[in-house]
Amino acid sequence: MSNGVAGSQEPESKQQPEPKSAMGWLLKIVTWLVTALCFYLVFARTEATAAREGLTVAEYLLRFFADADWTVWLMVMIPYSLFFFSVDSHASWRAIRWFNAPQLRLTQVLPIRASAYILSLVNEQVGKGAMSLYLAKRHEVPGWQALSTMVMLGLMEIYQLLFFSGIGVLLYYELVQEASTQVRLDVILPAVFAGALCYLPIHILFFRGVFGDFPKIRDAQIFRAFREARPIHYLLLLLFKAPNLLGAVLVYTFALQLFNVDVGFGQMLAFLPVIFLAAALPLPFHAGALLLWTVLFPEFPEVGVFSLIMHTFFVLFNAAIGVVFLPKANAELFDKEAAQL
Repeated sequence: MSNGVAGSQEPESKQQPEPKSAMGWLLKIVTWLVTALCFYLVFARTEATAAREGLTVAEYLLRFFADADWTVWLMVMIPYSLFFFSVDSHASWRAIRWFNAPQLRLTQVLPIRASAYILSLVNEQVGKGAMSLYLAKRHEVPGWQALSTMVMLGLMEIYQLLFFSGIGVLLYYELVQEASTQVRLDVILPAVFAGALCYLPIHILFFRGVFGDFPKIRDAQIFRAFREARPIHYLLLLLFKAPNLLGAVLVYTFALQLFNVDVGFGQMLAFLPVIFLAAALPLPFHAGALLLWTVLFPEFPEVGVFSLIMHTFFVLFNAAIGVVFLPKANAELFDKEAAQL
């Protein structure tokens, strides 16, 4: 009887993954369709602007990029990428010391964080997985606990963007209103900021146990960093990461000037964090951010392509930093004696 029952259950177990597989394919198709729509809308906007000047899209974009000062652009982007790497590594190191490995040195984090940029070319989450693997192999931190720190860092990245965008919208609200002809950003953005502001204290109090135990959620290993974090940790992570965003606002403002796009610091402070949030959407080529650029700056539809160039250079240069650190990262992961040299 037992054999008969096992035999009858086997075909059912083999068929079990099929709905998940179908759902996965459906999600991929929808993702690529949305991406194609974003690129089409950007192309249509650019084509309409080029036609008003009697140019094709190719001629319009070639003129746009030919007028830029590429030498100065590189002199700005390379130092900024190095600056971003140092600030990002420091914030990661602080969080890991607090929640996972108090003995960890910054010099140990640098090669692992750098090499994770290589994996981030494929997927940002894979890059975070590399950090978790390092903590598991070298410091015996359980995988879910290491990942919880990455989740904590991810949450504070989102709040950093919301915080500075909120400041930008507050200081330059009239610019937001001017950019709200197609999408009511002057209503949407304040509503998002208000929701995020209300959620964070509830989040902190929940994981501090103020609202009761809720062990299935609070005691999950993936939320361990939230359980151990105090309000000061949230504030410090926000401050540790702040230089990167402020640097990005300055760099993008200056870079757009090099491309002869007249965009001020106030516009960048209000809009760039929102664009970075759109870039976090699970769309290939950061299509959400690409489209948002053209929505926020309708008179300059070519900034969508500009953003692709900025992002592509940034991730490739960061990956190059990772290649430089890769031997040291391999030593940290697989050769304990070499890593200690």
